[in-house]
Amino acid sequence: MVSLPGTTDDAPRLPHAGFVALAGRPNVGKSTLVNAMVGRKVAIVSDKPQTTRRAIRGVATGQDVQLVLVDLPGVQRPRDALTERMQRRVERELKDADAALMVLNGEEGVGPGDRWIASLLAAAPVPVVIAVNKIDRLDPSRLITVLSAAAELGIADDIFPVSARKGEGVTELRAHLGTLVPESPFFFPPEDGSDQSDEQLLAELIREQVLRRTFQEVPHSVEVVVDDISVIREDMTRVSGMVWVEAESQKGILIGAHGKMIKTIGTAARKELERELGTQVHLDLSVRVRKGWRGDDRALDRLGIE
Repeated sequence: MVSLPGTTDDAPRLPHAGFVALAGRPNVGKSTLVNAMVGRKVAIVSDKPQTTRRAIRGVATGQDVQLVLVDLPGVQRPRDALTERMQRRVERELKDADAALMVLNGEEGVGPGDRWIASLLAAAPVPVVIAVNKIDRLDPSRLITVLSAAAELGIADDIFPVSARKGEGVTELRAHLGTLVPESPFFFPPEDGSDQSDEQLLAELIREQVLRRTFQEVPHSVEVVVDDISVIREDMTRVSGMVWVEAESQKGILIGAHGKMIKTIGTAARKELERELGTQVHLDLSVRVRKGWRGDDRALDRLGIE
């Protein structure tokens, strides 16, 4: 074979970069999948609905491809000011993306909620890929059934079975998404894993620990604000955080008898913050009642929920 000038196999490849919007019902594993593709924790993980409230951007950078992964809030029909904002953000991010990735929960199969999301993606002017997640929990016959149901949605030519938790199929999925984004300089430095500020990331890590330890109405009513991050010395950082709830009863649950619950949350959160910051952490954590914050536009503005 004769190679033309400038087309040799060893010619440097131009960089590619673009935005990939992840859509799916709550709890299909989008945040875990983002973390797996980025290679570090940038989105919190919980089995509670509405865990992801912002369109978190994870940055997955390879040698010549950068994927900006937009982990959309769980697509659902709006119920209040908070979920209305979440839904509007979903629609904007899909419009501005270069590709869309629909994530399905392989354990649960394809249901009405998935079909509703598929109808939204069908109208998106970008290529759509489907990832069937949690395949590590499926036997071969069940996997075939779910993959067939995913194909019947009719929105994607490419369907990838993956286990975000174990990393199975993630490399192949990431490589394929890289073929869908255009030639472009990188949007972020290669070492960046996310576009979140330090305050936002640490607040989310604290909220993750709250979600893991509370039940029923409390998770939906909790938000965390980090007010200050101060370096006390080279190996010590002080973080001041405020947990918002909507009712005194929720505050009581979070504090617990003799302050036991908030101490447990604080201890677990401190370990996550230390892992992220690479220093010891002194965490000041308090709880405040902010009635009706989910329906308060000014409060949502302050929290950065667009």
